[in-house]
Parts: sequence; structure tokens; C-alpha cells
Amino acid sequence: MSSLKIAMAQVNPVLGDLDANVELIAAAAREAWLAGADLLLTPELALCGYPPEDLLLRPDFLRACDQALERLAARVEGITLVVGHPVFRDGRCYNAATVLQPGRPALSYHKQRLPNAQVFDEVRYFSPGTAPLVVELQGVRCGLAICEDVWHPEPARLAREAGAELLLVLNASPCHLGKQPERADTLGRRVLETGLPAVYTNLVGGQDELVFDGGSFALNREARIMARLPQFETGVMLVDYLDGDIQPGLVAPILPEEAEAYQALVLGVRDYVGKNRFPSVLIGLSGGIDSALTVCVAVDALGADKVRAVMMPSPYTAQMSLDDSRAMVEALGIHYDEIPIQPAMQAFETMLASQFAGTQADTTEENIQARARGMILMALSNKTGALVLTTGNKSEMAVGYCTLYGDMAGGFAVIKDVYKTLVYRLSRFRNRQSPDRPPIPENIIVRPPSAELRPDQKDQDSLPEYEILDTIVQGYMEEDRSPRELIASGLPEAAVRKVVRLLRIAEYKRRQAPVGIRITPRGFGKDWRYPITNRYADEY
Repeated sequence: MSSLKIAMAQVNPVLGDLDANVELIAAAAREAWLAGADLLLTPELALCGYPPEDLLLRPDFLRACDQALERLAARVEGITLVVGHPVFRDGRCYNAATVLQPGRPALSYHKQRLPNAQVFDEVRYFSPGTAPLVVELQGVRCGLAICEDVWHPEPARLAREAGAELLLVLNASPCHLGKQPERADTLGRRVLETGLPAVYTNLVGGQDELVFDGGSFALNREARIMARLPQFETGVMLVDYLDGDIQPGLVAPILPEEAEAYQALVLGVRDYVGKNRFPSVLIGLSGGIDSALTVCVAVDALGADKVRAVMMPSPYTAQMSLDDSRAMVEALGIHYDEIPIQPAMQAFETMLASQFAGTQADTTEENIQARARGMILMALSNKTGALVLTTGNKSEMAVGYCTLYGDMAGGFAVIKDVYKTLVYRLSRFRNRQSPDRPPIPENIIVRPPSAELRPDQKDQDSLPEYEILDTIVQGYMEEDRSPRELIASGLPEAAVRKVVRLLRIAEYKRRQAPVGIRITPRGFGKDWRYPITNRYADEY
């Protein structure tokens, strides 16, 4: 009777903090050992953090990773550890998984399939491995695979042909909405093709624009989920392999879409602020739904004591906006200031009077208001060290409905990859979490959205309805559908033409936007690389 107790270590390393990551993995190994595990399986590149990007081009970094692996090996006691790390050998860099066993030589597997699409750029850094690795643990022959390997049939097949009975998979798979079932379906195909049950350990945590959502799981020979860790949480879970198959264990539920999106934003903010050691955050509160949602995410991520909201009213700011903002900050218990910008508007009007003589007021004057607010927030940031969180959503970012050095000014764009229609759903979702005292006033949710830069201004004066706008952007930007296809699907031709044109000419703005959290299959970041200087025009 073969038996193996495997611990899935769903950890949140800090990229480049090798000493802390050694301690993190060693603590997980001790926890697993004390719980009776024979083996601890860590995520991909857990020793250094993922993705290390151009740190991998620095020889000193690779040497430091080797030294960290030696320190970790010296800490292994009573348990086998499979750890992900980079390794440089014979002039080549590999994405590796090394098996550390007390008193035995270390064995390493090199990732065979290197992803080079979406947010991944591993071909730039790594050479592909060419051979499987099967190790015997407690009488069980275990084959190793790393992330992208299981999205292709060959690595799992080679492991089976080399004698594997069980597949152990290290992963750093970033979150986008709906990704969890996709992972299980993909690994399930490998299980059914090879007959090998599998244990899949995933990273958790925020790294710049990426959020890793965990959700580590184990599949039996029938590709059924036998165990699963919660999303967005660190933890260690034991999985029993007995008589050739994974035994039933605890299965955490998959989060509904709104909960998944909200928790991704919260974790992304918490780790970006915490890992970069910012003391607190600043948010320009407008009385609108985007800044309201951003404030809620920040409070849930950091605590009310680390969030400061600043309302900067102009003569065009409605009293309702002021009242709703005051009600919201009172409900959340955060620090709040009001700094009117009319003096700045008057100063700029005086300074530019001779330059603007004979012209009509237009978006120039509107943008001055946004830039005055950006200047105030950045001044407060400089003085206090607080990070400015910007509040623009994906719909506005797509079509350039935002102001350079104004509402785009800041250090981290929380809802940069959240469509406006989802902003409304997430606001409702957040209010349902506090039914006795919902933080976002109903007025903010139901009133027509407005930038409040001129009298009676509404977003839909300049843009299609957000339901139409978001459908066009998603189809064109995420799904690569042509304008002809979008129109043929029933979308208004005039709206398609307008949105596609705006999306194309706004690229220079997006290049200057802060990094922001990615939650869709394609965000305006690592996986959107369109030239600014570009005369290609889509056919209709």
C-alpha cells in the first residue's frame, strides 16, 4: 500500500527579499511536518518571488538565489521540500523546481514550456528544460511540472513515460476573473490523458499589476477536485495520496465574480502599499462612484487609520457630492479634508488671460481643474509620504476620458482594469457586506455619472452608455474582434466607430498612467503593447 501526505504551501513571498522568503518557506515546512506531511510543495519561483523580470539578467541576483537555496536546504528537517527558484548553469538560466531531502543530493527539474503571451515573457529570461524528473517519495514515484507545462500535453506524458504515478505542479498563475475553473479544466485534461492524479500549488499575493489568487487544488484520477485552498489567502493544506489516488479532503468554494474581483483589488492594494513600505494612502474623493469604490477597497485593504480622503470642490461641484462624501467618510471613519480649488482656478485664469484672449472656454479650462486637484494630492503625498491612489476605471482609460497630470496623477491605479459597469456592481456588493451601515450612499450609485467640470455635465454627453461602451471595449481590446464583427453583433455603428477611434488615439495617455491591478484577461499593462505612433486604421 503506497501512501504519501502532501502539503500544499500557498505562500505570499516578497520578490527579491530572499532572507524573508527562506524564513517563510521554512516556517511552512515546519508547519507541514508537525501536521504529519511527508512532502511540502511550494509555488513556482517561490524562493525569489514571481515574476523577477530583469533581475534574472543580473548575475549577482542569480548567485544570491543559489545561496538562499543552500540556506533553505540547511533548514529542512524531517520532510521533503519541493521549492521553485531560478538557476543559472552552463551559461543558461532555468525556471527550476528542486527536491530537497535531508541527507540526500538535491535533484532539479527545469520547466519545459515557457509562456510568452499575455503578461508572461519567460522566453526573454529562461531556456527550456528538455527532460522529465521523477523522484520516489515514500514509495510513490512523483513527476514534477511547472505551471505552463500542464497547458501542453507533452511534459505530463513524458513524466508518465518516465514512471510517474503522481504529478506535482508548481504554479505562479495570476488572477483574472473566471480563471479558477480554467485551471482545473486544463489540468484535468492532463490527468485524463495520462491517468496521473495531480496536486497543483499556486502563489498568492500582489506583485505590481499582477495579483495571484492561490486556490491551490488536487485532482484525482477522474479529474475531480478532492481538495482546494481558499482564494486570496495564505495557508498550508494536507492532501492524502493513498493506493494510487488522491483522497477526499476540504474543498473551499470558488468565489462568485464580484467577490473575486473585490478581493483581488483588496489584496493588490494591500501588497503594493505594504511591500513597497508606504505608510498610508491618499485618495481624491469626488462624490462619484469611482472614488467611492476606491476608498472602500483601500479601507478594507489597509484599515481606516491608513486612508486619507481629500475633497477638492470647485464651483461646479454639486452640494449632493459634498454631502455624500461627508456621509461616506463618516461611515468609514477615515481622515477627511476639504480643500476648495477655486483660488487655483482663478490664479490660472489670471496667469493665462493674455494667452487665451479671443478663445472660447473648452476642455482646457476643465483640465486645469483636474490638474489643480492632482497638484494638491501630489503635494500632500510629498509632504506626508502617503501614496496617491488614482480612481480612473478601465472604461475611461480605454477612451482617454481622463486628464494627464490631473485625475491620472498618482502612484497606483486601483480600478484601472475594472469596467464602469463592474464598478457599479462592486459598489453594490460592498454595501451588501455592511447592510447595517452601507458605506457608499445610494445617491452616489443611482445618480448619472459626471466629472463635474462644467455646469450640468454628464459622462454620456461625451461617451456612449457605459453598457455599450464596455461591450465594445471588451470585444475590441480583450477579444481582438474587428469593428465589422462588433457592428454585425448588433452594436451601434456610430458608437463602435467612436470608441475604436478614441481607444486608438488615447494610447499616449495610457503609457503615462500609473501601474494598476489587472483582473481581466487583458489589461492596459504588460499584456497591451500597441505602438503610440501608428497609422493603421481598422476596416469597416
